[in-house]
Amino acid sequence: MSERVDETGGAGEAGVVEPGRVRQLWHLLEPLHAVLYFAPEVLEEAAAVGYGTGDRWSSYFPFRAAPLGPVGSKVVASAFYSFSPAMVAAYMESAWSVAGPETVLKARLRGMDRAYRTLFGDRVDSSELAEAAALARSVAEAADTAGRPLAAGNAALDWPEEPHLQLWQAATVLREHRGDGHLAALLVAGLDPVESLVSFAAIGAASVERFESRGWSADEWAAARDRLAARGLVHQDGTATEAGRELRRRVEEHTDQLAAGPWQSLDPKALDRLNELLGDYWVAVLGSGLLPSESTLGIGKV
Repeated sequence: MSERVDETGGAGEAGVVEPGRVRQLWHLLEPLHAVLYFAPEVLEEAAAVGYGTGDRWSSYFPFRAAPLGPVGSKVVASAFYSFSPAMVAAYMESAWSVAGPETVLKARLRGMDRAYRTLFGDRVDSSELAEAAALARSVAEAADTAGRPLAAGNAALDWPEEPHLQLWQAATVLREHRGDGHLAALLVAGLDPVESLVSFAAIGAASVERFESRGWSADEWAAARDRLAARGLVHQDGTATEAGRELRRRVEEHTDQLAAGPWQSLDPKALDRLNELLGDYWVAVLGSGLLPSESTLGIGKV
């Protein structure tokens, strides 16, 4: 297993999970979920139901939003938060006329079935994967989804029968649970959607060019930078001040706190076992080269 997986502290007393362990488990699960947006098998299933594959956004938005039902672009922009509403509208305007949410949900499971079989080979049917899936599912089922629309939408779906798809669904519920909580932390910090990206780029979480994938114009980015500069959070060159770094530190700390609840359902030994089991699949996904080397999530940077 990669050394990076073993960094951070472990679980404390039963029912109490250290923030470092909460973030570590997210680092392990996030790539397992993110395969949905990059695997060629999933893109083929997207094409089969009518979505374009010239860029990943044509299927990204409906595939991620499908658990919410046939909602419009304003709801999707609200739930996804950091994307420009204009970008969301451009992709979601006709999304449900191409394929309805139920069709999309079936397509994404077919794609993930094929993608995981390619990535994991014979390990798809292993007892270790089944054990990891059972533990991850138990955590996902313990998640309180009140006030967390994307987590709630995914948690309300029927569980697939196959363990590898249960593992993917559990990873999805838990990453959306964390993501919904992260948006709450951003709101508490007074960071609007574009400011959340500008302030994150300011601490070096990812390059400005990477954050441009969220669709904000140069003028919108500059205006957000000026608003943050007026609050003493960034310098005029866009780098973070000490106050800006401290605010982002509090956002990440708050996010970890809000994400901790489901993990408290496992005792320390079970958490250690899940960490051990997930490592090989984490390595398989990262080693595949499917995922971009730089992420807007700031994994490994914050």
